[in-house]
Amino acid sequence: MKRLLAIAPIALSLLAFNALAAETTKYTALVNGGKTKAGHQTVVRDGDGTTKVEFVFKDNGRGPELKEEYKLDKDGNYASYHVAGTSTFGAIINETFARQGDKAQWKSTSDKGEQEVFGGALYSPLGGTPDSLSVAIAALAKRSDGKLPLIPSGTLTMQKLVDSEVTRGSEKKKVQLLALTGIGFTPNFVWATTDATPHMFAFIFPGFIQLVEDGWEGNGAELEKQQKAAEKDLLVKMQQRLAHPLAGSTLIRNARVFDSERATLGAASDVLIENGRVIDIADAGNEKRKADRTIDANGRVLLPGLFDMHAHTSAFEGGLHLAAGVTSVRDMGNDNATLQDLIARERDGTLLAPHIVPAGFIEGESPMSARNGFVIKNLDEAKKAIDWYAEHGYPQIKVYNSFPKAILAETTAYAHSKGLRVSGHVPVWLRAQDVVEQGYDEIQHINQVLLNFLVTDKTDTRTLDRFQLPADKVAGLDFDSKPVQDFIAFLVKHHTAIDPTLTTFDFIRQKDGDMTQAYAAVADHMPPDVKRGFLQGQMKIPDEKTAQLHEKSYAKMIEFVGRMYKAGVPIVAGTDALAGFTLQRELELYVQAGMTPAQALQVATLNGAKYSRVEEDRGVIKPGWRADLILVDGDPTKNISDIRQVALVVKGDKAYYPSEVYEALGIKPFAKALTIQ
Repeated sequence: MKRLLAIAPIALSLLAFNALAAETTKYTALVNGGKTKAGHQTVVRDGDGTTKVEFVFKDNGRGPELKEEYKLDKDGNYASYHVAGTSTFGAIINETFARQGDKAQWKSTSDKGEQEVFGGALYSPLGGTPDSLSVAIAALAKRSDGKLPLIPSGTLTMQKLVDSEVTRGSEKKKVQLLALTGIGFTPNFVWATTDATPHMFAFIFPGFIQLVEDGWEGNGAELEKQQKAAEKDLLVKMQQRLAHPLAGSTLIRNARVFDSERATLGAASDVLIENGRVIDIADAGNEKRKADRTIDANGRVLLPGLFDMHAHTSAFEGGLHLAAGVTSVRDMGNDNATLQDLIARERDGTLLAPHIVPAGFIEGESPMSARNGFVIKNLDEAKKAIDWYAEHGYPQIKVYNSFPKAILAETTAYAHSKGLRVSGHVPVWLRAQDVVEQGYDEIQHINQVLLNFLVTDKTDTRTLDRFQLPADKVAGLDFDSKPVQDFIAFLVKHHTAIDPTLTTFDFIRQKDGDMTQAYAAVADHMPPDVKRGFLQGQMKIPDEKTAQLHEKSYAKMIEFVGRMYKAGVPIVAGTDALAGFTLQRELELYVQAGMTPAQALQVATLNGAKYSRVEEDRGVIKPGWRADLILVDGDPTKNISDIRQVALVVKGDKAYYPSEVYEALGIKPFAKALTIQ
């Protein structure tokens, strides 16, 4: 989900183009390592100076469909602009911009504004197509200072990382990899032509999408390889700059230690760590051994590092995880080669990232398949996928929407015979109770759980119905009814864990123009363009009646998690959205659902370790365990929102100051850094 959202701001359909168009550039969108077509972009530059763009991208049964039209001024910036269509989850997109003289005005379904602008400046669309990258790099190429002011705010800069050459038969072309900074938390990478007015040649999100000019798609794999190498160099430097080595021994003095096994906060203690492991815990002031360095916690709360149990790991999001106190993530579906590379780089200490626990993704073949991991057609292929995951040390597999129901029971049995847990979405034509009966150990997402009461044997849950039905129908469910109570008891009996990702589903109730409650508490700390994006709705909510219905459905989703937890259903804290900040909100929602703050912290620490199968290593603060620790201002065992005030993160033999990491990402820090003496 978060990958589609990640490309939406820059990649959010055919137009009746003028037969006298001066120039047409077509692109093909590929997924599955460049093997599967998932969309296209067509750019037509008419002789009158008008450019028309159609962008369509469909993966996993969803995706944006957009038509864009604009004219440029003499500096290559938008003079007029319009984009219309639908977002990944069906929200209406209709956005306009115009500049006359020094006056700029814009309006979208989420916001509107006007401001005086002097000199060249580029409007930054909320819902634009990837062609906006072409406009940006061409405008920057005209700037002598290398800086392009943005409207409504910000400044865009560009750095060339790689020169390369692509081929098409006997034809050759020079291209360059550019890194654009000033939008979002991390650079946006684009392959561009090298002429005086460069345009996008390819946009590549490694392990996910390749959008390449038609006819040149065969170069996608090599360009992705070169891009990953260039990104790696940037990330190694970031890790070197932000990681503070803790070789030898470190004494954390006067910290109140959270006991995740009992969900209690202890008295002030001294915690001695050495070479990445906890060595001893003593009453405050009683640790007499001399350490190489000392950290005075000054009464702060010391927690085990948090787990995000539903990530789709990418190279640049590690800083967001670590700064929020997340020292371990469970990856719930990825390109296998990409994930193996990320795991290796994290383990060798060159990647700014939490520990990664992988879940092996297995999908069935269909027109709406997600193209991660292995996409199989039969039981033999499913067993081969499981064998690969077992051989590579994966503790579990994740089954997805299009998996063939006829072989599900045999597949789960085979995975269990190899020692792997089984979790996932509920495959099409089945209900949550069916998959538990056929061997699931865990179910992802609250919508997948509650669809148990909403689907028939004719409901195609590979479509957006898997979101629309819960948004429309959960409000009317009677949780005290016998079918619902029997189902909860059934989950308890089977010890089925639930990964609800509640925060992610905030989008079902967010109207365009309203600040999303998922990130409202942190919005003022964000870069201006990110904060503006938090106003953008993702789902079509046509009227107030629908908004109130969805609001009630979302409240009942939260309530249902509380009911499951109180009944004894194991809960794990996952996100499937913006790294770090989403987990913090997730824990707030668990408290809203009825957990105590300490119980929510236990879910995010002890349960994370247990259901990732690393409980002999992490999730608890005690001698012999890994020194994955976070120091927090305030007391999150009383006020869960204090979990945002992480002052120091220790991950094994390295320390990170969240204030430093956030500042590097353009985020206003939440807590002052501690001093290591």
